Amino acid sequence: MNSPNKKRAPQRTCIACRETQGKRELIRLVRTADGVEVDATGKKAGRGAYLHKKKSCWESALKGNVLDQALKTTLTAEQREQLRADGEKLPD
Repeated sequence: MNSPNKKRAPQRTCIACRETQGKRELIRLVRTADGVEVDATGKKAGRGAYLHKKKSCWESALKGNVLDQALKTTLTAEQREQLRADGEKLPD
Protein backbone atom coordinates (compact mmCIF):
# COMPACT_ATOMS: atom_id res chain seq x y z
CA MET A 1 0.00 0.00 0.00
CA ASN A 2 1.25 3.50 -0.78
CA SER A 3 2.25 5.83 1.97
CA PRO A 4 -0.14 8.80 2.20
CA ASN A 5 2.76 11.28 2.29
CA LYS A 6 4.65 9.86 -0.67
CA LYS A 7 4.14 11.79 -3.92
CA ARG A 8 3.97 9.91 -7.18
CA ALA A 9 5.59 11.19 -10.35
CA PRO A 10 3.07 12.22 -13.03
CA GLN A 11 2.65 9.59 -15.75
CA ARG A 12 1.96 10.34 -19.43
CA THR A 13 1.37 8.16 -22.49
CA CYS A 14 3.34 8.45 -25.72
CA ILE A 15 0.80 8.97 -28.51
CA ALA A 16 2.88 6.93 -30.97
CA CYS A 17 3.67 3.70 -29.09
CA ARG A 18 1.06 4.07 -26.29
CA GLU A 19 3.69 3.29 -23.63
CA THR A 20 3.29 5.05 -20.27
CA GLN A 21 6.27 6.71 -18.61
CA GLY A 22 7.09 9.55 -16.27
CA LYS A 23 6.24 13.00 -17.60
CA ARG A 24 9.90 14.06 -17.55
CA GLU A 25 10.90 11.14 -19.80
CA LEU A 26 8.70 12.41 -22.65
CA ILE A 27 8.65 15.50 -24.86
CA ARG A 28 5.47 17.57 -24.92
CA LEU A 29 4.09 19.04 -28.13
CA VAL A 30 1.54 21.78 -27.67
CA ARG A 31 -1.05 23.32 -29.96
CA THR A 32 -0.99 27.09 -29.73
CA ALA A 33 -2.65 29.86 -31.71
CA ASP A 34 0.51 29.99 -33.87
CA GLY A 35 0.55 26.26 -34.63
CA VAL A 36 2.28 23.31 -33.00
CA GLU A 37 5.45 23.74 -30.94
CA VAL A 38 7.80 21.64 -28.84
CA ASP A 39 7.21 22.58 -25.21
CA ALA A 40 10.55 22.22 -23.43
CA THR A 41 9.15 23.40 -20.08
CA GLY A 42 6.01 21.25 -20.17
CA LYS A 43 4.01 24.22 -18.92
CA LYS A 44 2.90 26.13 -22.01
CA ALA A 45 -0.80 26.81 -22.32
CA GLY A 46 -2.64 24.80 -24.94
CA ARG A 47 -3.62 21.27 -25.80
CA GLY A 48 -0.66 18.94 -25.39
CA ALA A 49 0.51 15.52 -26.55
CA TYR A 50 3.54 13.52 -25.47
CA LEU A 51 6.16 11.60 -27.46
CA HIS A 52 9.21 9.59 -26.41
CA LYS A 53 12.63 11.03 -27.06
CA LYS A 54 13.12 8.50 -29.88
CA LYS A 55 13.10 8.98 -33.65
CA SER A 56 10.85 5.96 -34.15
CA CYS A 57 8.04 7.45 -32.06
CA TRP A 58 8.31 10.82 -33.81
CA GLU A 59 8.28 9.20 -37.25
CA SER A 60 5.23 7.07 -36.51
CA ALA A 61 3.35 10.02 -34.99
CA LEU A 62 4.08 12.20 -38.04
CA LYS A 63 3.48 9.44 -40.59
CA GLY A 64 -0.23 9.03 -39.89
CA ASN A 65 -2.76 11.34 -38.34
CA VAL A 66 -2.03 10.33 -34.74
CA LEU A 67 -0.64 13.75 -33.87
CA ASP A 68 -3.54 15.51 -35.61
CA GLN A 69 -6.03 13.51 -33.55
CA ALA A 70 -4.20 14.00 -30.25
CA LEU A 71 -3.95 17.77 -30.71
CA LYS A 72 -7.38 18.03 -32.37
CA THR A 73 -5.99 20.02 -35.29
CA THR A 74 -4.70 19.51 -38.81
CA LEU A 75 -0.96 19.99 -39.21
CA THR A 76 0.26 21.83 -42.27
CA ALA A 77 3.07 20.39 -44.39
CA GLU A 78 5.35 23.12 -43.03
CA GLN A 79 4.56 22.20 -39.42
CA ARG A 80 5.15 18.51 -40.16
CA GLU A 81 8.54 19.28 -41.69
CA GLN A 82 9.55 21.41 -38.71
CA LEU A 83 8.57 18.66 -36.28
CA ARG A 84 10.28 16.05 -38.45
CA ALA A 85 13.48 18.15 -38.32
CA ASP A 86 13.17 18.35 -34.52
CA GLY A 87 12.72 14.56 -34.39
CA GLU A 88 15.82 13.95 -36.51
CA LYS A 89 17.96 15.36 -33.69
CA LEU A 90 16.80 12.60 -31.34
CA PRO A 91 18.50 9.23 -30.78
CA ASP A 92 17.00 6.00 -32.15
